[in-house]
Formats: sequence, C-alpha cells, structure tokens
Amino acid sequence: MRIVFFGTPEFARVSLDYLYSQNRNIVAVFTQADKPRNRGMKVSYTPVKESALLHNTPVYQPAALRDGGVIEILKQLQCDIILVVAYGKLLPVDVLNFPKYGCINIHASLLPKYRGAAPIQHAILTGESETGVTAQYMDEKMDEGDIIKVSKSPVLPDETSVSLREKLSVLGAKLLDDTISDIADGVSVRTKQNHADATYAPLLTKQMSPINWNNTAHQIDCQIRGLIAWPTATMEFGGKTLKVFSAAVTDNINCGEPGTIIACDKRGIEIACADLSILIKEVQAAGGKRMSASDYLKGNPYEI
Repeated sequence: MRIVFFGTPEFARVSLDYLYSQNRNIVAVFTQADKPRNRGMKVSYTPVKESALLHNTPVYQPAALRDGGVIEILKQLQCDIILVVAYGKLLPVDVLNFPKYGCINIHASLLPKYRGAAPIQHAILTGESETGVTAQYMDEKMDEGDIIKVSKSPVLPDETSVSLREKLSVLGAKLLDDTISDIADGVSVRTKQNHADATYAPLLTKQMSPINWNNTAHQIDCQIRGLIAWPTATMEFGGKTLKVFSAAVTDNINCGEPGTIIACDKRGIEIACADLSILIKEVQAAGGKRMSASDYLKGNPYEI
C-alpha cells in the first residue's frame, strides 16, 4: 500500500515516526510551510518535515490545494491511501476522492464529540473524565466522516492539555497503524456518526484566559489545565496580570466572596471561588520567568 501522509505538528510526527517503525510504505509527506518560530523567529521545518527528511521521504509544501497540482503529484506517486493527522487545512473534494482506499484522519476526540481544531483542550476545559482518538474516513465536512474505530483514554484529575496531547499522540499513532492493517485485510468497518450528538471544539482565543472567580474551583482548575500552553489562564494580582500554570482545589468552604484573597504563603496564593477556594501554585509575570507562586511572593509581597 503506497501511503501519502499529511501532517504538520509534533502530534502528527508521533504517528509518522510510528508508521516508519512499522515499515509502512510512506511514498511522500505533505506538510504546511516552514515558519519563523520561537523567540529568535528563525525559520524552521515543521516536526513532520524533519521526520520525513530523516527518512529520505519526498516532502511537499503546497501553498494551495485546489489548483490541481496536488492531484498531479498523487498520480505520479501512485497513491493508494492518504493519512491525515493534524495537517491544519481541509482537503478539497478531488483530493479526498482520489486514493483507492480513501483518506483516513486521526482526530483527538471520541467523535462526534469535540469536532474542530482544539478537541484536547476542550475535553479538559469541560471537565471530561474520558476522551480518546478516532480513526475516520474523511469527507468534505470537518470531522463528520464515517468512524472506523476508536481508542479511549481516561482524563486524569491533574491532566493538562500538554500531557493529554502527548498521551493521545501515542494512542493515535497505534490506532492509525491498526486501521491501515484492517483496511489492507478488508476487515475495516464504517459507522455513521450521530450528528445529533455532535459537540464542537473551536480554536482557543486570548479572550478565554481571564479567570472568573464566580466560577467553581473545579471549573477554574479545568481552565488553568486546559489552556496550557496557550493562551494560558490569567489573573489580576497586586496590580499585575499573571499567567497561571498550576493550581489545586482546596476543601475550604468558608472563604468569603469570590475573588477574595485568603492567604499568601509558602503554599501559594489562596483565592475564593464560587464554592470552595483554589490555591494558585505556579505563575508568570509579564517579562518574567515561570515560577512557583511562593517564590513570586518573595519578590512581590502582598498584604491581606
């Protein structure tokens, strides 16, 4: 089976690397354009491109997918199947319809829940106790294609979007390889999605960052864990805006009005929420370093 892989970030690279380890016949890789990254804004390859080049696989980075050029490339490659993992662009219908075995996508949720660009973060933001990855046949609508198979994973109480992404990337890589085997053996199944059960996971925005202390402590904890590493939850403290990276819900029910600062000590910054209080444990001021809240208080004392 001649495979063409579409993907861009580290999440996709994990799948590509796993396919290489299983000696799958990757004949080409499509990925998004190289971009300036990090503080130095040096132009660097996407993680998927780095992996492909290490394995001497041809790499394509078309600016547009709808001008017919991609189809010509797929014809030359004699592509049998397209695998898509976090490519970042919708594939046009002519590309979707080209491969003999279709276009298979790995989506980081249990479809039809959390269709869209940020399923991992939204699973944490909404307090899910379970999520997973779905292998699906792609169609012209985002994340609405038939389901082939799923793999489930618990969302741990202290799970962050970063740790969950890493876990699901490994789960998705194995699921993708298993799916290819099922398709090659003629035993794959197609299950229609129940569109009535669909929920959505749109792109994150900075407007989601400010903490609303009128929410419950659990909701705020989910916000903090879900918005790592971008755009990050924020709070106002001592006249400054702080990014918040970790916290812990307490069992303190006698904590006053939401937003009341209860304590500032070596444990961190304890603040009242709608029900309980939450202990802010790790913060970062603008232009500063990420540090424990107790260390931040040493240089920025706060009197209650």
